Amino acid sequence: MAVDTQTPGKSQETEKQRWDRNFADLLQELRVAQTGVQILFAFLLTLPFSSGFPQVSQFQKDVYIVALISAAFATAMIISPVAFHRALFRQGRKPELVKYAHKMATGGLAFMLIAMTSSVLLITDYLLDWKWAIPLTVITGGWFLTFWAILPFAHREWGDDDDNEDDSAAPAS
Repeated sequence: MAVDTQTPGKSQETEKQRWDRNFADLLQELRVAQTGVQILFAFLLTLPFSSGFPQVSQFQKDVYIVALISAAFATAMIISPVAFHRALFRQGRKPELVKYAHKMATGGLAFMLIAMTSSVLLITDYLLDWKWAIPLTVITGGWFLTFWAILPFAHREWGDDDDNEDDSAAPAS
């Protein structure tokens, strides 16, 4: 029988403890994302009031609106688990809360990806010729997708192979 050395006491964890741990882990992840999206949102909120903004093209204004709305949607979705937790506080509904928070975090990250990529397009198009702005934005979007989606999904089964190897190497009881 393989012993889980990665998570001490994991095999003795009750279902309630697992949901509590999952929720605590998710909240920590949301704190990181929330800070990033709030900084971006604050930057976007102040941008129209800067002296150079009236000189932007209609395309740049459109990209700005996409970035701003996406950042607002990301902020709402990333913060929504807090409101949901307040509504369900002490009702013993942690499984529903964790599932909901997971969906909101995923959606919030998707909107954050759009907001970040749109912001890059806005700034690179303002500073550079569109022949540079478009490829740099595509590269940026691809970079985010690589680290936020492709690599995590490609490695979802990390640890499963190790468990199977340990099981096959363990003597039969």
